[in-house]
Amino acid sequence: MKNSNDTIHFQTRIPIREVMRAHPTTIDVGETVARAATAMCRDEVGSCIVLKNSLPIGIITEEDINCKVVAKDRKPGDVVVSEAMSTPLITIAADKMVGDAASMMVKHRVRRLPVVEDQMVIGIVTVRDILSVATEINEILADLIEINREEGYEMGVCDRCGTMSDDLVRIDNMVLCPVCREEERLI
Repeated sequence: MKNSNDTIHFQTRIPIREVMRAHPTTIDVGETVARAATAMCRDEVGSCIVLKNSLPIGIITEEDINCKVVAKDRKPGDVVVSEAMSTPLITIAADKMVGDAASMMVKHRVRRLPVVEDQMVIGIVTVRDILSVATEINEILADLIEINREEGYEMGVCDRCGTMSDDLVRIDNMVLCPVCREEERLI
């Protein structure tokens, strides 16, 4: 945690390996969309990474199937994955952090990032994976704030305005920052 300009920033460096799903669903570029859909249903996932000679070249998602096959009234068994996949494939290196993945997803407007090491796919990280980590971190921070309150520490979140402060004081069963304490006095 660092404090700059009276704003507290939490820095977390969680490796992608900690949140990725290993052994993602893959399909060969020459297979049909129907086979890709079957693999997605079998594995209960929303995408298949498309491989050519064991190297990742694209991804086919539920949205690709809906928009590029079903909406055009094409038969999934007659359409080859290469015709419906999204490319170029946006990937992330296995040694990157969750924050790097989130930034890449926003920048490239994607919800899934295959994780690669030595050009081979070793996993996949999704928006849901990142959100689950964020939720866990928020729960931990809330617990730490509550512990600090119970132990009489002066740092945490103001009950009235919700801002983080290192100068909290308990008044009438509420923990207030300096601004809210001043407002309380004026009332």
